[in-house]
Order: sequence, then structure tokens, then C-alpha cells
Amino acid sequence: MKVLFLGVGKTISKYLIAGEADYISRLKHYIKLEYKVLPSVKKASSLSREELKKAEASLFLKHIQPGDFLVLLDEHGDLLTSVDFSGFLQKKMNQSVRQIVFVVGGAFGFSPEMLQRSQYKMSLSPMTFSHQMVRMIFLEQLYRAMSIMRNEPYHNE
Repeated sequence: MKVLFLGVGKTISKYLIAGEADYISRLKHYIKLEYKVLPSVKKASSLSREELKKAEASLFLKHIQPGDFLVLLDEHGDLLTSVDFSGFLQKKMNQSVRQIVFVVGGAFGFSPEMLQRSQYKMSLSPMTFSHQMVRMIFLEQLYRAMSIMRNEPYHNE
């Protein structure tokens, strides 16, 4: 199974960039990961929230294929433990899902088109994090999930 991660707007903080690179490097031993951060929508400040969400959806949907399993990282999604997330990924692997796509939307969430296209919504926390931080947090959780599947000592329970 291949994992595609999509976000919008580049990461600015050096410590987050380093953290992302670290987890991307670690994940290469477990899965095929494609990590894409798309450019921010141009003239976003002149758009309404709905127009911005629609413009971001247009960017994302260009990278999502018809057979992909789409997961939106959304504050209104299901809260999973790390073990549950590992089980979710294992189930998708067992179902022979070719590619699972995880998307972090913009500041105002997802358009109706993205919500309709998705098969699952997942929340990383009931707390709010910057989109830049969510990327690193997600990569760490993906790495943790892979280590749980292999019974490696990274995750303590």
C-alpha cells in the first residue's frame, strides 16, 4: 500500500521542517510515502471562506485518483488511539487498498466536494494545532502505527 499525504502552504519553522524530514526518512523502511505540500491559493485573502475551500479542493483533487481511499484530517473526524490508527492502517493493507490519501486542509476546513469524496474523517486531537504542526504530528503517528504493526519498541503500552 502506498500512502500519499497532501497539505497546503509550506512549512516555515525550521524545527518542524527537520521533524518532518526525520519521520519521512524513518517511514521509508515501512511504506511507500509520497509527501506533497501544495502551494497556498493565490490571493487567498480576497476570497470568501467558501471560495477558498473550493480553490483548495481543486488543488487537492488533482492529486487524488478514483480508486484512492481518501482520509481527511479534520477536527470533526473520529478520534483514534495510536493502536486504533495502526489497526485502521493494517485493515486497509489487508483489504489491498492500493493507495490511501491523507489530507490536511486549510484554516477553514474542507469544501463540500472534499467531504463528499472522502471515505473517512479522522481527528488527531480535540485541540487545535497549526497546519504546519499537524503535518509533523501526523508523520510521527504514521511512524508509530508502523512500529506498532511490527511489535517494535517505539510505542509503549
